[in-house]
Amino acid sequence: MLITAGPTHEPIDAVRFIGNRSSGRLGIALADHAAHCGWAVTLLLGPTSQTPSDSRVDLRRFRTTAELDALLRAAMPHCDVLVMAAAVADYRPKTTPEILGGKFKRMNQTFTLELEPTPDLLAGVAATKRNDQLVVGFALEPADRLLESATAKLHRKGLDLIVANPLDTIDAGTIEAVILGRDNTHKQTPGAIPKSDFAPFLLNEIETRAACCTQPNIAGARRS
Repeated sequence: MLITAGPTHEPIDAVRFIGNRSSGRLGIALADHAAHCGWAVTLLLGPTSQTPSDSRVDLRRFRTTAELDALLRAAMPHCDVLVMAAAVADYRPKTTPEILGGKFKRMNQTFTLELEPTPDLLAGVAATKRNDQLVVGFALEPADRLLESATAKLHRKGLDLIVANPLDTIDAGTIEAVILGRDNTHKQTPGAIPKSDFAPFLLNEIETRAACCTQPNIAGARRS
C-alpha cells in the first residue's frame, strides 16, 4: 500500500514558502494501522513533525509537489493500492533567482508574486493505473457542498474511492467523513471520530474493494 500524507511547501525564496495546515495525521494513522494489519506500507510524508510509530512503515520524505511527483512515479508501479491523503498545493511560485537560492528583500511597496498551476498528481496516477490497482483520493470541501464536490472529483479524476471531509478537519484530531465509491456506494462515519479510529474504518473499505482486484498473500505482507 502506498500512502501520501502531509502538506507541500512551495518555495517563494530560500527561506519562505507557500504551505498549508495539513498535519499528515490521518495518512500516518492509516499507515500505522495498515502495517499492523500485515500490509507492506510505503508512506510518502511531507514536511510535518508527525511521524509513523510502526517501524515496518517504509517512510520517504518530500517537501515540494515536484519531489512528491518523483516519488509517486517511482513507487506507483509497485503498489496495489494508492491512498492520496497528502494536501498538495494547487499553485506554486514561478521560478525566480530567489527561489533558486536567494532571498527577497523587504520593500516599502506592493509585492506581486506570480503563481503557476502545479501538476495534478492524483489525476495523473489515476489515468495510468493498472486495472488491478486501487486509487483513493480525498476531497476537502465546505460542508454545504461536500458530497456534490466530492462526487464530481471522484468521476473527474477517475478514482475508485474518495473520502469526503469538511474543511474544519484539516488540522483537527477528529474527522467526520463519507467514503464514496465509483459505483455510487457511500459509507459514513458515526459522527466525528478520532483520526486514529478512522484508519480502520477506511482500511476496511479499501480491503473490501482491493479483494476484487488482487489476491491477498497472507504470509508476511499481504499486499503492497
